[in-house]
Amino acid sequence: MTEQPVSETTSPRPLPSLSPSRAADFKTCPLLYRFRSIDRIPEQPTAEQARGTLVHAVLEKLFDSPAADRTREIADELVTPQWERLVGEQPELGALFDGTERTREEFLASAQELLGGYFAVEDPRRLEPAERETLIEAVLGEAGEEQLLIRGYIDRLDVAPGGQLRVVDYKTGGSPREAFESRALFQLKFYALVLWRTRGTVPKVLRLMYLKDAEICDYTPDAEELTRFERTLFALYRAIETATVAQDFRPKPSKLCNWCAHQSRCPEFGGTLPPFPQQVTAATIDARQRRLEGTR
Repeated sequence: MTEQPVSETTSPRPLPSLSPSRAADFKTCPLLYRFRSIDRIPEQPTAEQARGTLVHAVLEKLFDSPAADRTREIADELVTPQWERLVGEQPELGALFDGTERTREEFLASAQELLGGYFAVEDPRRLEPAERETLIEAVLGEAGEEQLLIRGYIDRLDVAPGGQLRVVDYKTGGSPREAFESRALFQLKFYALVLWRTRGTVPKVLRLMYLKDAEICDYTPDAEELTRFERTLFALYRAIETATVAQDFRPKPSKLCNWCAHQSRCPEFGGTLPPFPQQVTAATIDARQRRLEGTR
């Protein structure tokens, strides 16, 4: 019997992917993208970030209750158990405070104040969200051509009786300056594009809720705008591929540097870049190079 050559079976290569947070990182500062997505340097959460996570968790849990029970008092009662749950899942959150009961209670009280901002702009007893804290994803582009997988978690999706979609994003900071508002709308357009490509419907409203100031910012996208945004995402990912192949992620100084956790290793602040990580192998770079050449 003649031995037949063994053919190698290869699984389909995973599609390049992009999330709104990583895309926004690269737009804000390519070096920040490298630190977070390539070097994967851990960042200790700040008290503000932890408070935002807690408030999001409380609002998600609140909608598990019957409509009549979605009151400010019930929301306030959820704060402590939700914080304890989060600390159990992420022990590093417990290290944010000096361990005194007063510090912990002040933190929990500040979360309750933000919940007051939520109840000032919306009555949760009057609506039933279709989805909460849900992963959504879509593949952009045609098979056999350049494709990109985009995915992200939406805080809340409301669906009207007529089928209109409203994407809601809770913001626990104050009303934004221009740079922050642009980043927030970029994130919501990302979600709108996913929903349009997967459900065939352009969301009627993209809503930002600023709980600290009890303000709402509504934005209405259209198909033409989302088509342009889709092209922007492809161009953005090609720029990421190019930077990875060249191992060249430049810092982009801005006012946002004041909140960056990586100043000690950033050349703009006198820091020294760490070596490019070894896990980004030559094979990975070669694959990215081939993708780049295939799009020209």
